[in-house]
Amino acid sequence: MCGIFAYLNYQVPRTRKEIFETLVKGLQRLEYRGYDSAGVAVDGPDKTSTDINSNTIYLIKKTGKVKNLDEELYKKDSLDLDVELCTHFGIAHTRWATHGEPSAVNSHPHRSDKTNEFVVIHNGIITNYKELKKYLITKGYEFESETDTEVIPKLIKYIYDNRETDSISFSTLVERVIQQLEGAFALVFKSRHFPGEAVATRRGSPLLIGVRSKYELPTENIPIQYNSGRHKEGVQEKNSHNRPDCADSISPVGDSEAVEYYFASDASAVIEHTNKVLYMEDDDIAMVAAGKLSIHRLNRQAGEDPVRAIQTLKMELQQIMKGNFDAFMQKEIFEQPESVVNTMRGRICFDTNMVVLGGLKDHLKEIKRCRRLIMIGCGTSFHAAVATRQILEELTELPVMVELASDFLDRNTPVFRDDVCFFISQSGETADTLMALRYCKERGALIVGITNTVGSSICRETDCGVHINAGPEIGVASTKAYTSQFVALIMFSLMMSEDRLSHQKRRLEIIHGLKVLPELIKNVLALDENIKTIANELFESKSLLVMGRGFNYATCLEGALKIKEITYMHSEGILAGELKHGPLALVDKDMPVIMIIMRDACYIKCHNALQQIIARAGRPIILCCKDDPEVTKNSYTTIELPQTVDCLQGIVSVIPLQLLSFHLAVLRGFDVDCPRNLAKSVTVE
Repeated sequence: MCGIFAYLNYQVPRTRKEIFETLVKGLQRLEYRGYDSAGVAVDGPDKTSTDINSNTIYLIKKTGKVKNLDEELYKKDSLDLDVELCTHFGIAHTRWATHGEPSAVNSHPHRSDKTNEFVVIHNGIITNYKELKKYLITKGYEFESETDTEVIPKLIKYIYDNRETDSISFSTLVERVIQQLEGAFALVFKSRHFPGEAVATRRGSPLLIGVRSKYELPTENIPIQYNSGRHKEGVQEKNSHNRPDCADSISPVGDSEAVEYYFASDASAVIEHTNKVLYMEDDDIAMVAAGKLSIHRLNRQAGEDPVRAIQTLKMELQQIMKGNFDAFMQKEIFEQPESVVNTMRGRICFDTNMVVLGGLKDHLKEIKRCRRLIMIGCGTSFHAAVATRQILEELTELPVMVELASDFLDRNTPVFRDDVCFFISQSGETADTLMALRYCKERGALIVGITNTVGSSICRETDCGVHINAGPEIGVASTKAYTSQFVALIMFSLMMSEDRLSHQKRRLEIIHGLKVLPELIKNVLALDENIKTIANELFESKSLLVMGRGFNYATCLEGALKIKEITYMHSEGILAGELKHGPLALVDKDMPVIMIIMRDACYIKCHNALQQIIARAGRPIILCCKDDPEVTKNSYTTIELPQTVDCLQGIVSVIPLQLLSFHLAVLRGFDVDCPRNLAKSVTVE
């Protein structure tokens, strides 16, 4: 979704050029999220005023890449880039169009009026904007964009214009605004009436605050002020999502000392400046005034922590840099030998064959007593659930439902108190998955999160969970998160079956497979040049079929998704058992078909499907095990893969399809990391 970045320097002299560079660099760190335009708002001299100290807010907005905005910033002759500003607040945004076409006027920041009294940047969607817009028009406010966001600065100006007292605070204005908003939002406000002050708030969309001070900042706590009433929120399992315990002592941040604040929708935008961050929660209103950060909360319920903890990020800058790779996606594909190790680290003891997921162990008895497991996700996360459903059913001996979050909500699916619901999301902010989570929570089910982002909404609202530890994933098309989600769910099935004698042989087989998995992935990555050669033969094709069955059906779905995401080719993942029920009509000499045929329980059945493809003059490209005489003796194009235990084969076999999609996209001339129309974190339904 849209990217938010803002920077406030208090008693830290920065030239306007340095401020521009900080804002632009922050936006560039968020480019992977997907966007079509970008903009910034900074202070500048008010040429219409006779007061030499008076300031106004300058808006600079451009469609296209952030580099277009960067070039535009230096064309503003009215802004002295060398002037030094001791205290200043600047905001920046990358927009992904939801309401209104990509254009400069629809870009953020949005303003309250032509004098820019209030400006705001927004991630999310306002569902009642039409009613608010209609009301504000009747009050004489003029709108210039087609967006839902523009009602927000107009509304805050309306409240400011009609205030009962001159002493109203910036945070009070924002509080009154968000009480009128419906939908999901992360918002950062700037105003010429409150120079050097910042207000930020969120509900349903991610937002964090980085803090950089000349003093060492330990894991520190910010006191929270409350209003009355509060909706119930979930309890996060500290072991699984690394949320720190709150200390007894409370000390505010800032307090008139030199300090810098960074507001962002993603930690990757602030890590080069500071590793001290505070994750905001729904209905938090954070305000920085006179260099001091305070947090006000709309509502409160008994038992809620009275503080927000400043956390120390474990990621490093080099993790979000491309290094020697041409694209983040390529880098992340080649990181998978390490990312799967990080997912297993500290959780599997290969000497004792024990598996312990710290975030789930306290709930293990409750999970074992459940009626069924419900696995819920979207896109790639849904495919990870499909990939592991069979082994989960086998080892847990529980019925396993796998659901697309959007469809799950559309059906008003029955959920019971003795169900266990898994919510799988790389970002932990996926809107449909979050809505499904809250739906299940209201019905009393145990809520488990499988995420890659510490401090995300799913992390906070689940009862327990597993952090997959795949590291930052920048490319929009998910790769290493998929394989780490896969491994995490396999580990869960192993932990569930630890006390079942009948499953011990199977468990040991899988644990051994996990031990050698990183080496097998390295062997597959060594086939990159062979796969690039195949891509050279396919990149002009208009369509592509990927077929398999059993444990490899999810691989077909995920491989086809990767191809359509970044190459814009039509691709379809097909269950080979359904070939005669329609898909066979698509097969001819011009239709490329990728088949996954591994030596497992479906081996013979997959060969039967292969013969049907050949009989229709199909051109199969076969992913098979090394030295498979039934395949390699023929003249098919083959990608020979190392064999592993059947339930892990999908991790090995998906990597060639990830590499193939990457090379196809490059050959077709497309931006691999930022495919059109797509965003990394889908925070609207």
